[in-house]
Amino acid sequence: MNLCDYDSIRELLGRHGFHFSKSMGQNFLIDPQVPRDIAAASGADAACGVLEIGPGIGPLTAELARRAGKVVSVELDKSLLPVLAETMAPYPNVEIVPGDVLKLDLNALAAEKFPGLRPIVCANLPYNITTPVLTKLAETPCFETVTVLIQKEVAQRLAAPQGSSDGGAFSLFLQYYMKTELLFEVPREKFLPAPKVTSAVLRCVRRQRPAVEVEDEAFFFQVVKGAFLLRRKTLVNSLSSALPACGKAAIQAAVADCGLPADVRGERLTLRDFARLAKRLQQDG
Repeated sequence: MNLCDYDSIRELLGRHGFHFSKSMGQNFLIDPQVPRDIAAASGADAACGVLEIGPGIGPLTAELARRAGKVVSVELDKSLLPVLAETMAPYPNVEIVPGDVLKLDLNALAAEKFPGLRPIVCANLPYNITTPVLTKLAETPCFETVTVLIQKEVAQRLAAPQGSSDGGAFSLFLQYYMKTELLFEVPREKFLPAPKVTSAVLRCVRRQRPAVEVEDEAFFFQVVKGAFLLRRKTLVNSLSSALPACGKAAIQAAVADCGLPADVRGERLTLRDFARLAKRLQQDG
């Protein structure tokens, strides 16, 4: 069965009584070249165990199964389970796990499902769960790479150079753990139903160690997030609102001691800048 053929998809879904759910952000690929390209970009091979999130009817799943040692696909929508049972029947190395990926212990899942295999992630992510899923994956160290199809604007932000106006707090959070790269775009007409925006494939490769060394990771990320709390304001004003216990005068002094301009905005700082600033602020605390 051609899982990217419009008529075949309609017939398959009609037979199973499936209806698209806007709340789950379901958009199925209808160009067979796209899942092939995503699977190839993931680097999956026989030594890999691939975690997929939201397989839909399985076009990307099938491409991954042809390359990987094993594919485990987590699907939240129970109405898709009988569809996947049919479409994935030819692939003995595919296992469908019903459930919410945000509620699963992914380290335990990878250890159970991928013994002897190198765990990676490859998925066509629903737009509405991109940030929480990527947060969870970044904080799950067993996954060496994460290759995802997401909204183009989000992918551009997450791959933006540090210190550029295109990035943000979440960009820096992700880049703390991983190297990010936007690989290619996928036009909206490649999906059923067509989303309102263009998509893109983002590849994240885990760093051997975080991008910068910090003494207190929780406080470091407080400073990063605080710097973007009032994005149009200066770093000093934004941090003063986000970290009132530090005091504005101490924040001004810390910014100056780090060699940063008094009127600098948070978007202009790199992870290294934030590490120095967090360390300096803690010395006052």
